[in-house]
Amino acid sequence: MRLDLPPIIAILRGVTPDRVVDVAYVLLAQGIGAIEVPLNSPSPFESISKLANAIGRDCLCGAGTVLYADDVSRVADAGGRLIVTPNTDLSVIERACAKDLMVIPGFATATEAFAAIRAGARQLKLFPATTYGPDHLRALRSVLPADIGVFAVGGVTVENVALWRDAGAAGFGFGSDLFKPQYSDKEIETRARRLVEAVGERKRTD
Repeated sequence: MRLDLPPIIAILRGVTPDRVVDVAYVLLAQGIGAIEVPLNSPSPFESISKLANAIGRDCLCGAGTVLYADDVSRVADAGGRLIVTPNTDLSVIERACAKDLMVIPGFATATEAFAAIRAGARQLKLFPATTYGPDHLRALRSVLPADIGVFAVGGVTVENVALWRDAGAAGFGFGSDLFKPQYSDKEIETRARRLVEAVGERKRTD
């Protein structure tokens, strides 16, 4: 079963295996259905395995800050189905596609975007988004294929998310605005609720 890509990816940088599932349930309850564990977090593959076992049927779980093709294989072996990178590395993209994983490579320029698309990516990550701004995305959207989604990641906040939506962002990755290891579950819940409402994707309860 392959889950669709939701409009919000929670970036749990620094999360530990003993806490990751509890945090994931908090996020799921607020309507966030994709979670990445950056590979520079403590014991990331253990966390990914725990996520996959606990909520893998309901949440698209995987890794962020994926820099090497071999790590793609380790994510797949742990049960992860999502690969997010900060850069455009063709070997990482091709390995993820070969394993039928959702891959979202980072890019900044049209050259990088089209290289990623040729390697098989169907979603892209403008990173760091704040460096380039919504006008940069708007210009890129005029030349990128209509079926290629662009996620804005890095510097997107509750206050400016509408500008990115208007510029053509298909979704967003939220890190420190959503999660830091020192945040309590209650604070994560509050932050998640605000971000989901800002993006306009709050789950209907009626």
